[in-house]
Amino acid sequence: MATAGVLLVNLGTPDAPTPGAVRRYLKEFLWDPRVVDVPRRLWWLILNLVILNIRPRRSAAAYAKVWMEEGSPLMVISRRQHAALQAALVQRPGPAPAVVLAMRYGRPSIPSGIAALREAGVKRVLVLPLYPQFSHTTTTSVMDAVVAAFRETGWRPDLRYVEQYYSHPAYILALAGSVRRLQSGIGMPDRLLMSFHGIPQDYVDAGDPYARQCEQTAKLLATALGLDPTRWVMTFQSRLGPKQWLQPYTDKTLKALAEEGVKNVQVICPGFSADCLETLEEVAMENRDIFLEAGGEVYDYIPCLNDHPSHIDLLVKLIDRHLAE
Repeated sequence: MATAGVLLVNLGTPDAPTPGAVRRYLKEFLWDPRVVDVPRRLWWLILNLVILNIRPRRSAAAYAKVWMEEGSPLMVISRRQHAALQAALVQRPGPAPAVVLAMRYGRPSIPSGIAALREAGVKRVLVLPLYPQFSHTTTTSVMDAVVAAFRETGWRPDLRYVEQYYSHPAYILALAGSVRRLQSGIGMPDRLLMSFHGIPQDYVDAGDPYARQCEQTAKLLATALGLDPTRWVMTFQSRLGPKQWLQPYTDKTLKALAEEGVKNVQVICPGFSADCLETLEEVAMENRDIFLEAGGEVYDYIPCLNDHPSHIDLLVKLIDRHLAE
């Protein structure tokens, strides 16, 4: 019986590429006050009377473009990560912790993951959100859900968190390796664009460290690749609503680069631990069309780390370090 357990957490995904399934998912996701910080009564009206009557059908069509035979890309890849991580932990010296996969929104839920770890009889729980950069919209939201689940059960194991790993050497090495694998076959681009998920600018103004950590990741990756500052650019994607979000925006930057005469770009999304709707449909498809229609000629998307051995090695290092503390 394992004495330690790991709760591996990612964002979540709808159960199917249908308006109904997407609506259920978005209702949970967008109701989280960590994600949308608007007075609850006003936001309930906007969410239920406007957004959930419009967005699910459009999002379902987007999910359908990238849906895999085994399910949502995020869920399929997360299961592969989970299996690979379990195998790697068993193979290394020392006792292997139990590993359970959970999603912040949707299924499998954080409460079900905690119940599985309790059933396994573990005494220590390490929560590992698969978000390299810390943000209250993601990491703190996971912590909220974990605390609520433990409060509900009354179970009190030794609880630890991996809060961020944006500058971990193994993370930067894995990212650099993913870039080099692509470039070994097709060569260097005119620009390497590093696209991170955006958050509202006022969240950062209020103290969220996310933007600073994204910038540090981008600089470390550029240094690892030996890139001149003129050969790479950092941007932010996936904005929602009328608020100002972190800039520069990925789509607008790609359009501007093409109009300036840049013909060849490669795009990587370092803040995503697994390919999902935002990387496969938004970045690899929509943004490709934007760049090519504006005059660009070659657009290549670099996949997320997913279940590559270098990513699994990073996760093992994070687990061993935090369980040893």
